[in-house]
Amino acid sequence: MLTRAQKEDQVSELRDKFARASSVFVADYRGLSVKQVTDLRARLSGGEGDVDYRVAKNTLLRRAVDGSGAEVLLEHFSGPTAVALSYGDPVQLAKALVDYSKENEVFELKGGYLDGKALGTAEIATLATLPSLDQLRAKLVGLVQAPATKLVRLLKEPGGQLARLVAAQRDKLEESGGA
Repeated sequence: MLTRAQKEDQVSELRDKFARASSVFVADYRGLSVKQVTDLRARLSGGEGDVDYRVAKNTLLRRAVDGSGAEVLLEHFSGPTAVALSYGDPVQLAKALVDYSKENEVFELKGGYLDGKALGTAEIATLATLPSLDQLRAKLVGLVQAPATKLVRLLKEPGGQLARLVAAQRDKLEESGGA
């Protein structure tokens, strides 16, 4: 049994995590074995980005979200509750949780929170289908870089044509025995 001081420390720690998190997902882990929970934790920590997965008492979670901006999650704090917090790209965490819930039917996502907005399970599934932040950055760099690459090709093409023409003339003269 936790002492009052330990509970206050946990609430303080959770409140800090909720305040720093860019997204929070709430899940019901009832029916998962210890091995399955360990596997989930390994998947979440093995991915890119800063992610935290916690199982906590609902009363502590309720106190922690009070005043943190994540009050929209209060309705999901019933039964065995686990929270997954992302401090970076929320898409990767959503993908990992949705994939895990597909593999383990007893693991059920209840809802989430992203930048002040409550998310339902359908919205979390949609979020999981989006490209990650790194993929979006790569596409943006490619789009910005493409016109510059085309311009360089366009500018060097007349010189290349001239060089090929001179080389063809030289080869023709060498074949005919001319100097």
